[in-house]
Amino acid sequence: MAFRSYFLLSRFLKPSRFATSPFTALQKPTATGFRTTGYLSIQQKRYANGYGGGPPSPGQVGAQPGQPENSDEDPAGREKHRASDWRPTLIKMVESAATTVVSLFVLGLAGYGYHRYYKYLVLQKVENAFKPGDPVLELAALNGTPAAIPVDNDDEHWIRLKEQQKIDAIVDGSDRGHYHLLIGEKGTGKSSMLLDAMQKVGGEGISMFEAHADPEIFRIRLGKALDYEFHEDYIGSLFSIRGPRDTTALLDIERAFNKLEKIALQRRKEVGKPLVLIINSTHLIRDDDDGRDLIELIQQRAEQWAASNLVTIVLNSDDYWVYERLKQYATRMQVLPVLDLPRAQAISALVKYRARYYEEEPQNEILEQVYEKIGGRLSFLNQVARSKDMLHTCDKICTAEKTWFLNNCWILGEEMDDDVMDQQKYASAAMVLAKALIDQEKEQGSKYDPETGRILPQIPLHKAREIMTRADFIKDYDHINIFTIDAQAMVRADSVPMLNAFREICSEDGFDEHLQATLDRISAIESLGRTREIVAKDLIENIYQIQGRSDKGDGLRISIKGKADNEKD
Repeated sequence: MAFRSYFLLSRFLKPSRFATSPFTALQKPTATGFRTTGYLSIQQKRYANGYGGGPPSPGQVGAQPGQPENSDEDPAGREKHRASDWRPTLIKMVESAATTVVSLFVLGLAGYGYHRYYKYLVLQKVENAFKPGDPVLELAALNGTPAAIPVDNDDEHWIRLKEQQKIDAIVDGSDRGHYHLLIGEKGTGKSSMLLDAMQKVGGEGISMFEAHADPEIFRIRLGKALDYEFHEDYIGSLFSIRGPRDTTALLDIERAFNKLEKIALQRRKEVGKPLVLIINSTHLIRDDDDGRDLIELIQQRAEQWAASNLVTIVLNSDDYWVYERLKQYATRMQVLPVLDLPRAQAISALVKYRARYYEEEPQNEILEQVYEKIGGRLSFLNQVARSKDMLHTCDKICTAEKTWFLNNCWILGEEMDDDVMDQQKYASAAMVLAKALIDQEKEQGSKYDPETGRILPQIPLHKAREIMTRADFIKDYDHINIFTIDAQAMVRADSVPMLNAFREICSEDGFDEHLQATLDRISAIESLGRTREIVAKDLIENIYQIQGRSDKGDGLRISIKGKADNEKD
């Protein structure tokens, strides 16, 4: 009876329901007895509904507290559950977006503030560069040696009358509306006069620097004079602000001039005087494409600033080619030639210096000999005035100039090798020009003025090129201080000691023959390069006649003797 009841209940209650129904506390009979079939399901259900203590075991089946067993049967609950899922995500998205916007705003504001501050700081530094005091003056003061020997008790440097007065007017800003080119031989005192004029005004409104052949070094020196870093200290990249791109030296120089122009505009409103920018040793710039572009850039700014009275540019050069380059586009340029001291002023300065520092009064004969040997060149007079034996120092200066000329331009004669022909063309052209100057001095006589002193023989530039039969060598001679070309395009010896060296060399025995032999050898080597060999074979004797000389420019003529008689026969 019991077994029959169990069988009926087992058919009514399916196996799947034993695992889920709360009434599964029935036991199945086994071979050994009865076993529990619904106990685990009842315990899992109890844990799922919160009836028992402790966490539910993994893989439990059942709904969570407060939810129906089958969520698919409750659409309202499902929608409520979905709404509770996307609201926290939306809040996080809004927070992230707000944080990003605020961060970008703060970054942009800080970057813009730094950029504005940096531009202001750059202008302040450029303005401070033109305040009283200049590094060039400080270096000159540290040197401890005066630029030249004094002339008067109240003066510290050479007095140049018109030249010094003109330079003083340029540097203090009273001479405006032009830019200026100082041209003269090395050692005539151009830089000394500029420094003297700067000291008189304390360097206020003035900046000075040395030129260089390399445009990059020129850019650095210009930046140092203007206290401009060319954005090399710019850290705007930290704020994702791109600074000026990497460019050439000319573009950086253009940027520096733009900053200088802003300061000049502000200064003209406040002070009413232009700034003064002095570029010393302009002849060191190379005469190539980059150098000519740099000169053109400087001249364009100089013309513009001179017309508006913003900046006065002063160029100091020892060579003529700078003037030749600027002359093409110059409208407001003024040229100030700086020459040697006149005889009376040079001798007077020597007398005063020897009386002050050596307590002696030189004899007039010695002073005349000194002037005859070295002329009125400041650099030479400075050396002689400080030496104990003035005549011996003059001889040393003359020997040094002669050695310099011979080392660069001596000719090798008839026995020279053909490999040195190009160098000997350069040297022989210098010797020919030096001989032409000495011949002119002999023909016209030595010109001597009691006040100005010796007048050196000179030749116009176009005639000098005609004498040398070369037009390109004269600039190199001017650059190495053998010959000089003044602002009137006249060629002469670079100094009195150099002219004395020309005179000594040209008066040596056999110099003319040696020079002519060198020229003939150069012509022979060039002729060999143009010679073509003609070979005639199987010639009949006394039939062909060859006339003319190719080395004399006559050419060769070949004819057949008796051609008419042969035709008659």
